[in-house]
Amino acid sequence: MNRDQDIQLEKDRARYGLLAVVVSNLAIAGVAVFGVWRLNGNESVIIGVLTAAFTAVSSMTTAYLGIKAVSNTAKSFAAASAPAQAPTPPAQRTP
Repeated sequence: MNRDQDIQLEKDRARYGLLAVVVSNLAIAGVAVFGVWRLNGNESVIIGVLTAAFTAVSSMTTAYLGIKAVSNTAKSFAAASAPAQAPTPPAQRTP
């Protein structure tokens, strides 16, 4: 693959990974809101539902950002430690 394809692939991975995290967080928030609505004011259970939802959302987001940061760091280290390619000399022509 060439460099432009690598960059586009990395952009797609980041875009769809972030989309998956946002959709998951919205689903968790939706279920928590529905659960709170159905509990009709039972405060101790509502606190438990909201705590679990907050924990799930923060864990999902932190995991995505952590994995993304480690991936970017590893990629930059690999690019920095790769040996520079020496230009190939032109082919010798025989008279």
